[in-house]
Amino acid sequence: MLGYLLARAGVKVIVLEKHADFFRDFRGDTIHPSTMQVMDELGILDDFLRVKHDEIRQLSGRIGGKRYKIGDFGAVPGRCKFLGFMPQWDFLNFLAEKGRALPEFRIEMQTEAVDLLFDGERVSGIRANSPGGTIEVRAPLVVAADGRASTTRERAGLRPQEEGVPIDVLWFRVSKSAGDPLTNFGNIVPGGILVTIDRTEYYQCAFVIQKGGFGPLKERGIEYFRQQVATIAPYLGDRVSEIQSFDQVMLLTVAVNRLPLWYRPGLLCIGDAAHAMSPVGGVGINLAIQDAVATANLLAGPLKSGAVRTEDLAAVQHRREFPTRVIQKIQLLIQNRVMQTILNTSQPFNAPWPVVLLDRFLWLRYVPAYLVGIGPRPEHVRI
Repeated sequence: MLGYLLARAGVKVIVLEKHADFFRDFRGDTIHPSTMQVMDELGILDDFLRVKHDEIRQLSGRIGGKRYKIGDFGAVPGRCKFLGFMPQWDFLNFLAEKGRALPEFRIEMQTEAVDLLFDGERVSGIRANSPGGTIEVRAPLVVAADGRASTTRERAGLRPQEEGVPIDVLWFRVSKSAGDPLTNFGNIVPGGILVTIDRTEYYQCAFVIQKGGFGPLKERGIEYFRQQVATIAPYLGDRVSEIQSFDQVMLLTVAVNRLPLWYRPGLLCIGDAAHAMSPVGGVGINLAIQDAVATANLLAGPLKSGAVRTEDLAAVQHRREFPTRVIQKIQLLIQNRVMQTILNTSQPFNAPWPVVLLDRFLWLRYVPAYLVGIGPRPEHVRI
């Protein structure tokens, strides 16, 4: 997204992608209303909406067997008043195709950044492995957008501060059935949490476990895991046999962290490289896209003039650190106070009063929908 925005503004951009394609299963697939608003501002939303996707306009959950409505996107700003779901490879292919139509945009596949180049203390480029061998790419700015295990961040000597996280998540798929509950999203029982994301033909499921609990779970066997899934979401009981082995289950080791400093001369970290987000709320992609828009807005001018100052990079962190901190505090609160309590109890419980109020009053459901779909300090295209 950042490459597309900068190239559109007339800045020469090279995007390095270490794989031959974007196909990776169980990556974040959410497309938020704020992201679709950005695409509308860029004039590419109609093309995007023609790509196959799913739409969720309400969020609901089952607590102790009773369904509660907890979010409604009907009042969020912009044309798209829904949460979109699209395989991330389709979204990335869409953006790459739009980028390739711009003369200033270039993407190199199968090209993995392995080290930084320096001119004194200033980062001056990237060393990368490509199909033709090792190459060096010189640039006035390197943007580390290579995720929570960022190589470029590590080579720059930047270290994130970790927050304690009590959970991990297991991803897997189960097919849908015509008799399944409508718009069901979260499933909560004493000792268990399962999120079921409706992907038309199947559910993409997120099974929440205690931090480090995947090994002990595997020792108890796949049948035990199936029983746990069926206990939390009984309507899936006739299909849990589709989970034939733990080879079909992917562990997401949950981390919440943030760099104290997102930059050094010649280098800027954004997205997960700057701040790994919890999967709670599925907002990591939204934060990353918003980072990209703010970065383009603030740096397109300096890049075109050929003079990117450290102060310009600091302005990006100043702009984006506040919404990152707000969302991470909410995620940590939910993980530590709510999810941990649910996983540690075996006693029946009723829905907490905030959930009851959300279910009762439509206007209250706009609040979580706004936090998930838009978030604090949304960004708009200014270039």
